[in-house]
Amino acid sequence: MNTDPTLLIIAAGMGSRYGGLKQIDPVGPNGEIIIDYSMYDAVRAGFKKIVFVIRHYFENAFREKIGSKLDGIAQTAYAYQELDSCLGNFELPKGRVKPWGTGHAILVAKDVIHEPFAVINADDYYGVQAYQIMAGHLRRMTADAHEYAMMGYVLRNTLSEYGTVARGVCYHDERMYLTDIKERTNIRKEAGGAVFMDEQGLEQRLTGDEIVSMNLWGFGVDIFAYLQEQFNGYLRQHIDENKSEFYIPTVVDTLVKHKHKKVKILKTHDSWFGVTYRKDNEIARTCLQKLIDQGTYPSKLWK
Repeated sequence: MNTDPTLLIIAAGMGSRYGGLKQIDPVGPNGEIIIDYSMYDAVRAGFKKIVFVIRHYFENAFREKIGSKLDGIAQTAYAYQELDSCLGNFELPKGRVKPWGTGHAILVAKDVIHEPFAVINADDYYGVQAYQIMAGHLRRMTADAHEYAMMGYVLRNTLSEYGTVARGVCYHDERMYLTDIKERTNIRKEAGGAVFMDEQGLEQRLTGDEIVSMNLWGFGVDIFAYLQEQFNGYLRQHIDENKSEFYIPTVVDTLVKHKHKKVKILKTHDSWFGVTYRKDNEIARTCLQKLIDQGTYPSKLWK
């Protein structure tokens, strides 16, 4: 069995979110975008294979602009998150336009991944340490391991200066095994912590030290069977709800609650950032320039 881990990058939404790959705002000094730093960090952490989940309609542009940078550096493969992927005997509803969600995005890669793997979002920055910790954990993981992993971030290291965010707040036992994930919405940064809006519309305080999931997961290949089973169940209940999505945290939560799997929280103090708001791009640029000045990255990633 190949002990080198694979990285799965969910990138199927890049074309629609940015109106095309050319519209993605650079965050590095030489036009680098966030996914460039993710690939760079993954390769030097020991990920030997990178799998991209994309859409067919922007495949050529993606391969040319992004995938080609790994030529001669790492093995690459592609999976396609189309609306009719992995539906089995279910018929695609005529009104469905929205993708089926992150759980479905992972499921479509089932034929190209055969080893323990990590999952990230294409347009989020996870930090150098996160890839190193996850790669080390995956190397020790067998294909049918009873234990998965999740990179846990400190809430205050994931908040935006420019608006509210949603985060999955993670609860755990004394051995750092996940026991529950609670989705908190409208989280706003405040001095000394943060606040969020509960289901009754009341503001509740957070310390800022809570552990949150930012969708950096570590799985064995048996996750695909669980995903297909739960996706089938999701379709039976929600196939006609055109805006509903099948999310990976929901899948993981079900596996934990039914004691099919344990999920180890691997804590990192790295800062996470994504470009949720236009002004977040300025923060990303500043943070990355600081890391370049410190020697964490070369000024030009791909030479």
